[in-house]
Amino acid sequence: MTASAQEEYTFDISEVEKRPFQFGGYFEFRPALFGLDENASFYMLRFYNQDEGKSITEYNFLALLDASYQKGIIGAKIRTNTDVKNSFSGWSHSTKVYEAFFSLKPSLFFRIDIGKKRMKWGKGYAWNPVAFIDKHKDPNDPELALEGFTVISADYIRSFKGPLKTITVTPFLLPVANHINRGFGELNNLNFGGKIYFLFYNTDIDFMFLAGGSVPSRFGIDFSRNIISNFEIHGEFSFIPNFRKQWLDYEGNLREKQYSSKSFLAGIRFLTGADTTLFLEYYRNGEGFTSQEMGDFYLLVENGYNSFLLTSNDSLLRLASGPLSENYRKFTPMRDYMYLRISQKEPFNILYFIPSLTSIINLNDKSYSVVMELLYKPVTNLELRVKGSTIFGKQGSEFGEKQNDFRLEFRGRYYF
Repeated sequence: MTASAQEEYTFDISEVEKRPFQFGGYFEFRPALFGLDENASFYMLRFYNQDEGKSITEYNFLALLDASYQKGIIGAKIRTNTDVKNSFSGWSHSTKVYEAFFSLKPSLFFRIDIGKKRMKWGKGYAWNPVAFIDKHKDPNDPELALEGFTVISADYIRSFKGPLKTITVTPFLLPVANHINRGFGELNNLNFGGKIYFLFYNTDIDFMFLAGGSVPSRFGIDFSRNIISNFEIHGEFSFIPNFRKQWLDYEGNLREKQYSSKSFLAGIRFLTGADTTLFLEYYRNGEGFTSQEMGDFYLLVENGYNSFLLTSNDSLLRLASGPLSENYRKFTPMRDYMYLRISQKEPFNILYFIPSLTSIINLNDKSYSVVMELLYKPVTNLELRVKGSTIFGKQGSEFGEKQNDFRLEFRGRYYF
């Protein structure tokens, strides 16, 4: 009996040791219905020579693949994203490498990464004004995977006893050329910068900077701290001494000014005893457009659309949809925003069910969006989500001039 008992409880360390090679990811199917606002500027800009009616549908098929390898001091990671879409313009597909880098970790205190990766700077949930070398989040879905940039970076970590518990120094190099980081800024520059992290009196603090010529030099600081176990505060501040803003006036003339841009974010995260999570953030976008500047753009589009209807001349619309239009199409292109998200885990004892409500408010023109989401995870690897969003705002406001009045989508995501 003793021998039998010993065999039953035999422990094999190889069964729990981390394997050198890890592979995972998810497949996703996401159909969506968009209700169009035919009187909005961005509808006119996109569909002025088409008749799409009151609504359009879209079908998205996505595969995100994630593989990593770690053996001794050598490591590697690759993440790819393949997106196949069927929309009003037909079928399209793209495959992007989101991350692909090698790591060398000769000690517990030092690591070097070379390749394409996300740096994930900042403490904010919906926005990160100090994320100097990351792509902008979508505040309507901040946890989406994003594409990184090609960098050479290092991490040097030291721990101490006393109020200052940890210091991490993270320098980096970021080249910009024809085939490397082309979308980051001006070509043929070697950008450099870094971040210094402190854990001081249980407060996380980062100082960061970026210089090099592709974009104006900038400096930042962020922090986060748990006041109590279920109440956290966080903030970020960025400073660009010589920021250059360009915009179009209502006649299509290019305007420009240079100034010191200051952006900041302040927020809280609160978890109640009933498992209700609340995120509240205020964002000041020092690079954003004023109400007058945005109004000029909407008037330019309206003038261009009227000109097209009368003469079939679309020159003003083509000007408005040129390279500068990307600045107007950003998720939050203006100055002052408030973000609120409330989610409830398993209400009414419905297991694996999380409803949430999210709102983004433009404090400059009082327009806003409301998003309702129902998330259900019936089994371990399957996630089902229904998401409906609508916008409110008068003509000439940010949300009032968006292409879509509402959006309804379903997402089925299978993890492996």
